[in-house]
Parts: sequence; structure tokens; C-alpha cells
Amino acid sequence: MAVRPQFPEFKPVELEDEEVIQEILERYQPQTSEWSFTNLFIWRSHYGFQWSVHRDWLLVLCTSDTNGLFALQPVGPPSRLEVVRMFLKWLQDEKKEEDPRMERADQLLVSEIEGAADLMTEPTRGHFDYVYRSGDLIQLAGRKYHSKRNHISKFERNHSFTYAPLSNDHVKGCLELAEGWCQLRRCEEDMNLLDEWEAVREALKNFGALNIKGGVILIENKVQAFALGELLSRQTAVVHIEKANPEIPELYSVINQQFSEKSWRDITYVNREQDLGEPGLRKAKLSYYPDHLVEKFRIRLA
Repeated sequence: MAVRPQFPEFKPVELEDEEVIQEILERYQPQTSEWSFTNLFIWRSHYGFQWSVHRDWLLVLCTSDTNGLFALQPVGPPSRLEVVRMFLKWLQDEKKEEDPRMERADQLLVSEIEGAADLMTEPTRGHFDYVYRSGDLIQLAGRKYHSKRNHISKFERNHSFTYAPLSNDHVKGCLELAEGWCQLRRCEEDMNLLDEWEAVREALKNFGALNIKGGVILIENKVQAFALGELLSRQTAVVHIEKANPEIPELYSVINQQFSEKSWRDITYVNREQDLGEPGLRKAKLSYYPDHLVEKFRIRLA
């Protein structure tokens, strides 16, 4: 088992830390998509994630070229008011942050610090998670899902395909598909897409070691779409990655429905993460009619 760094010591997130971090997250039962070990691991380069433990709380520090230095919320038992104050003051005093902040805080934490005159909270809409009933994503029932059913029917008329659980045998094909997608979208000209490509690579190359599920759509034994996700809490799964051959537009509807049906049938909700304020992504996520959005907040010293 990995060494638990004690605050104020931090260490970078590494594969060996999975058991310790996941144990804390399991007790917390998170609702926001950030809080799985897989997410922290595959995005560790982009956000410069480092972690520490202060008493019963997991603390995560982020340092990136685009977002600067900030903290994620302390994860652990209530009440977290004093540890929030301490962490923000530490950023201010020790790290010389003029505007110390905590990003992606959940509603539970906001309710714990409510009434603290020295703290300010504000919602960050671009980071709200879209959460769907798994039954809706599987059955696509009713008029509102008519276009999704049409996409799938069109695909089935034109292609003979197989769905399979993602295994190590599929990893090479998934990497090739993701690389082709990236070339088409000119990832090298967009830092966000480049960082996402890095996260996809990390997830696939460490698929056997990470506690995640995957699914692939095969056409003539070639991977044409894939999805990766895991349990976020006892009631909710989270889908981290979904990629499909952009030349077959109906594939996204197919992999979404198939992955939901084959992996999450017995789970109540599926969290499909945030839209980052991108209009196209927001429209796509809303088109599946979420059951609810999980709000996230920024916390600052007043």
C-alpha cells in the first residue's frame, strides 16, 4: 500500500495510490464526477494533481499552466468548515496565492459551510454534471427520444456490428480510433483536446490496472466506438470517455445506449460529466434529457 502523505506534504497521484484514495472515496460516496481515482489519475498531467491526508480528509492540490494553483474540496466526514478555512489560508500564506480558491465543490460541502461570513461560494455552471436515469439511456422510450431511436435504427440498417466488453485485446484498436479522431479534429492546435487525448491514452494504457469498465462497438472486427466508466457511488456510475468514428455519426447514440445497457442496467443513475461551457457539448448532453444536474461551486475567502 502507498505511503499516505501527511499535510502539508503532498505527492503526485500515481497508480500505487489507488487503494488508499479509493478507500476514502468509497466512504464519502461522491456525487460529482471528479471524485474517482481513475479521474484523478488520467488527468494528473493536465491538472498537476497532488494529494495529501489531513486527519480524516483527503486533500487535493492542482497546478496547471492554464488554471494556475487551486484546491479541490476536502473529501471526508463533516463538518469540513475548519479544514476548508485552513486549506485556503494555507494557499494564501504558504503558497502566496492572492486569490486562494477551491474549485468543483459539491452541494454537500456548501451546506456544511453555510453561514460562514469569511467564505464566499459561487456556482460554476460549466462544471455541473449531467445525471441521467440508466433506464432512460437504455430504453430511449417516448417521443423525446425519437431522434435517438432513429439514429440507432439507421445504423443497424447500414451496419452489421458487435458490442463487446472492452478487454486488453481491444486497447490497440481503441488507441488507433482515438488517434484518428484527434487527427481529424486537429488536436495539436487545441490544448484542451490535446490534454483530453493524453487522458484517453492514460486510461487505455492502464485499463488492466484501473478499476474501470469499458465497451466497444466492432464493425468487421475493427473498433469503431468505445466508452469507459466506473461506479462513482453505490447508486451512480460515471462515464469518463466516449469516442466514436466521426464518419459514422449514429455511432455515438449506439455506444451510449449499448454501454448503458450492458454495464449499468442495475445502477439507478449514470453521470455523464460536465459540458465545460461548450455550446455544442451542452446541446448534446441536454438532448438526452438529464434527470438532474449536480451543481458545483467555487469557494473563496471573503
